[in-house]
Amino acid sequence: MNIVCLDLEGVLVPEIWIAFSEATGIPELRRTTRDEPDYDKLMRFRLSVLEEHHLGLKEIQDTIRTIDPMPGARAFLDTLRSETQALILSDTFTQFASPLMEKLGWPAIFCNELQVAPDGRITDYHIRVQQSKLTTVKALQSIGFETIAAGDSYNDLGMIQASKAGILFRSTEQIRRDHPELPSCETYDELLALIRKAY
Repeated sequence: MNIVCLDLEGVLVPEIWIAFSEATGIPELRRTTRDEPDYDKLMRFRLSVLEEHHLGLKEIQDTIRTIDPMPGARAFLDTLRSETQALILSDTFTQFASPLMEKLGWPAIFCNELQVAPDGRITDYHIRVQQSKLTTVKALQSIGFETIAAGDSYNDLGMIQASKAGILFRSTEQIRRDHPELPSCETYDELLALIRKAY
């Protein structure tokens, strides 16, 4: 029994933090898991930048409402879900994800939670479980699923390598160079073909 596990940002929707960086004119917020493998270090840095600029959840959510899925993402996901089970595994937060899930037709997503003060400041974040993507893939395997995984960043490598088939989608040149053993593709048609090959 197959289940396809997909990253969200960079695979189905643009990177939220890059969009917010562009909206605010703060270049430091462009850093993502493509640039920084240590997620805790990355998030602590982001929270310090938000604090410095007096920005909170409302400002980020205002930007998220302007983000649309990548062209072809909804059709790809609809086709995939008509053929097999699919689950989005993301290091984003429930407070960010809802408007994007609506635009993608409400697929299932496992993600994290922000801690938000009454005044809207983001004071902390809570990871669902350490190495959440890899841990979730292993848990799915433990209850009888064979996983197929696709993602674009360092934090996707664990679930990609642990799955019976793993695919780099629109990844960086550095990650592709570091992992030549992993198939890599740039279009949803190619991704769907590689996933179907693994059924």
